[in-house]
Amino acid sequence: CPVRAQTSTVQNSSWTLGRSNSYTTQSVCSRLLPLKVVQPQRAGDRGQWASKTEYVLVVAGNVVGLGNVWRFPYLCYKNGGGAFLLPYGLLALVCGIPLFLLEISVGQYTQEGFITCWKKICPLAQGIGYAHFVLKLYGFSYIVIQVWALFYLVFSFRSQLPWASCDNPWNTGKIMNSRRVLGMSAGIEELGSVRWDLALCLLVCWVFCYFSIWKSIKSSGKVAYFTATFPYVMLLILLFRGLTLPGAFEGIYFYLYPNLKGLANLEVWIEAGSQIYFSYSVSAGTLIALGSYNKYYNNCYRDCFWLCLLNSATSLVAGFVVFSVLGFMAQKQGVSVDNVAESGPGLAFIAYPQATAMMPLPQFWTVCFFLMLILLSVDTHFVTVECVITSIRDVFPKLFYKRGRHEIFVLLICVFFFLTHLILVTEGGIYIFQLLDYYACTRACHYFMSLSMCLAVAWSFGADHMIEIIENMVGQRPFVFFKLCWKYIIPLLSVVNFYYILYLFIYIIFTKLSSLPQISFILYLVDYTHLRFNNSYIYPDWAYVLGWIMTFSSLVMVPLWAAGQIVCLPSVVLKTQPG
Repeated sequence: CPVRAQTSTVQNSSWTLGRSNSYTTQSVCSRLLPLKVVQPQRAGDRGQWASKTEYVLVVAGNVVGLGNVWRFPYLCYKNGGGAFLLPYGLLALVCGIPLFLLEISVGQYTQEGFITCWKKICPLAQGIGYAHFVLKLYGFSYIVIQVWALFYLVFSFRSQLPWASCDNPWNTGKIMNSRRVLGMSAGIEELGSVRWDLALCLLVCWVFCYFSIWKSIKSSGKVAYFTATFPYVMLLILLFRGLTLPGAFEGIYFYLYPNLKGLANLEVWIEAGSQIYFSYSVSAGTLIALGSYNKYYNNCYRDCFWLCLLNSATSLVAGFVVFSVLGFMAQKQGVSVDNVAESGPGLAFIAYPQATAMMPLPQFWTVCFFLMLILLSVDTHFVTVECVITSIRDVFPKLFYKRGRHEIFVLLICVFFFLTHLILVTEGGIYIFQLLDYYACTRACHYFMSLSMCLAVAWSFGADHMIEIIENMVGQRPFVFFKLCWKYIIPLLSVVNFYYILYLFIYIIFTKLSSLPQISFILYLVDYTHLRFNNSYIYPDWAYVLGWIMTFSSLVMVPLWAAGQIVCLPSVVLKTQPG
């Protein structure tokens, strides 16, 4: 029956370990009709997306990022080519899509950011929100990638590309990134001076971020029309150019040729799961905050499938863009593709620029590439900042939901982190950035967050309860498969993965690293070693300790908050709301 029961209500009340809402329903056509939720009044207008298009573009811009371009293609090539798509697709089905739907639905239902939403789901689990908050603060440091890309973009307009020759004052070989851009010091102990050219690029990036979110979703939704769509224009241009290069199909062969033997290696499955978590932006809190601006009856169930499909399809196409050019580069140098294939910043700032320098009109192709990189990263960054600000405002609604205060608060945040991030553009900043990248946002954090969320929602709040809420919001009952994933499959996979990471951490504390057993599953879930820079520079011991402190600084938020609630407010926590 398509009719909605307008008289049905959900009474918000004090939330407990279990279900916390009292439902009053009417039965029409012998079935339970959707329930209308009465949202609590706020101190000010929180706002909603101006249109469905803006919401889709902002979410798409956030989840489609640098990892799709510089991580997925290399993982696919490294872990069995086309065979890698099997574990990738399977884990997307049982982990990525269910978690994506869960987080968007929690935000849309509660209309709260990633901290306060847990008050309406399970108060003991609010530590998940604070853990997300800590992870987001670490994640702000990825703006330095925008800085490097902007710096390279400026150099791309020169008549002679600096990385095309060795006739530059900073060259010892073609290493512009370390010599000219970074001006690297000898180690993390020597921060050196601020690179003022990079500091200017950093300022530009934070100014752009400010004006993207200064009016909250009213401005970010408009900006996303450009930042979320233009990278696809660049991607298609580079795809066409790549496929017409000599040697392109040799590169694509290396990219997709299936090696079924790799499927027997646990490392391949672990890499696939890791890519899903990072590229889908699940277990990070972002989707909760973005979903909270949806109208209550938005069809988030359908959106989930299309956005996840877009993300994975982009990753696949990006592989053709990258490996067609690497195949051309390998043919030019007379080597095999595996000699030039790189991942991460090595691909973006060394291999690909060198390849474009070998093409006719190298400036045009280099500008296209770095524009794509910048736009892929800027919307991910400003959406991350917006989600943090949203969640802080929801914690203190009376303070921030007043006219003019949002703009001032955003300005203070941007200025503070611009000054903080100046340390990342010093001569030793690259060492600090790599420490943050390696330890602050690890797989352990994502697995623990997904485990905690599934326990809070599927077991405490109730998986059936959540399914009913989604049915109420979208008018369609999700497959029972999602319930099974939330209750059993995702927690099981998360527990297994997190247990072995914790085991490894304890193991390396009491034994020598060289004596670790060669079991791929416990080598930090992919050949764990202590962090090194360029496989040569060894960090001092205090840096490794600092790194592990950053790892656990987010994880401990969950048990600490729960313990504090039980100790300080036992009567409230253990009280069961009747009805």
